[in-house]
Amino acid sequence: MCKGDSRGSGRHFTVIGMTDEREVWFPPQVRDAIAAGRVFSGGKRHHEIVAPLLPADARWIDITVPLEAVFDQYESHPEVVVFASGDPLFFGIANTLRREFPAAELTVFPSFNSLQLLAHRMELAYADMCTVSLTGRPWDAFDRAVIRGERLIGALTDRHKTPAMIAARMLEYGYDNYRMTVGECLGNREAERVRSFASLEEAATAECTFPNCLILEQTRLRPHPFGLPEQDFALLDGRVNMITKMPIRLLTLSQLDLPRRTSFWDVGFCTGSVSIEARLQFPHLKITAFEIREAGRALMEQNARKFGAPGINALIGDFLEADLSELPAPDAVFIGGHGGRLVEMLRRIDRVLLPGGIIVFNAVSAQSQQLFREGIAATGRRITGEMNVTINQFNPITILKAE
Repeated sequence: MCKGDSRGSGRHFTVIGMTDEREVWFPPQVRDAIAAGRVFSGGKRHHEIVAPLLPADARWIDITVPLEAVFDQYESHPEVVVFASGDPLFFGIANTLRREFPAAELTVFPSFNSLQLLAHRMELAYADMCTVSLTGRPWDAFDRAVIRGERLIGALTDRHKTPAMIAARMLEYGYDNYRMTVGECLGNREAERVRSFASLEEAATAECTFPNCLILEQTRLRPHPFGLPEQDFALLDGRVNMITKMPIRLLTLSQLDLPRRTSFWDVGFCTGSVSIEARLQFPHLKITAFEIREAGRALMEQNARKFGAPGINALIGDFLEADLSELPAPDAVFIGGHGGRLVEMLRRIDRVLLPGGIIVFNAVSAQSQQLFREGIAATGRRITGEMNVTINQFNPITILKAE
């Protein structure tokens, strides 16, 4: 067992879930665990509630950020009783303890999580609800649920990603086809409040007491076409030849095998059509898009909002000079523009492309096709797919795939 795997050896955590009810009730097993404990931990809110139940000589460790400082204190104690909100295994502290102390023993006593409580208050059948957490987390999982058009979405919030901010983000990208219900201080009979808003516009201006969570109910289906017409995009200087045509776009994405990929790079995105199509059809992907022209920034923002494609990381500047060190390494890359430096681009991509990754390039001339072949050969890869396509009056395109 490596050193990291042995952390927590000989240590035991008892993790107790609870609601915000001020007159807390615990079953006998939990009361026994509290009576036998000496070191306790939880949020300040938990301490206020359970303080009368703790032994006289109890030591309390506040759970605050950074969590590393809390875990360092845990290291000094073989037994710690941890209080948590709701179900500690539902986006909760129990999962964090398992990750940080893989060799420790855990005993978990769950309570209803806040989304369950909210569904109960709404008398809502929630078996098929898609649940996501925005508590200290990025938008990724929430964006995926909305793009997929989940019928019911339950979201855990935090002090920054509030119900109002969530509603505003949904409206920004055109997802006004949901009704939002917010539960505040659930389980606290004195402060609990449940509100269903008439519209997301109303929710976007609402102030909600923390802690809170929300449930989104779909009110109507939102169109989700397979293939976005190029005439519907905002174009670079109105030039229709500067956008990848819909049939070419779909064939290109098919060559990238995106259902099995995790990180997609679109190099030279121009209008953003390839990134946006990929985001809508494969919302599990992390998408990073590069464009050298400053005009691309506004085009991506405008088109992403119009088609409902949040979460694309668009970077403006020369790809060959961009800092790639902090970006998720790609396992699929599409090169949509190269400015005559295709071989240099391919060498740079080769240094970050994950094993088994795919590169696709749409050649519009014999010269660009030859440059791509030279660059691929220089990186030790090989062409594994070639497709010649002509759309209407436009010049033939050769879709090249390399692995």
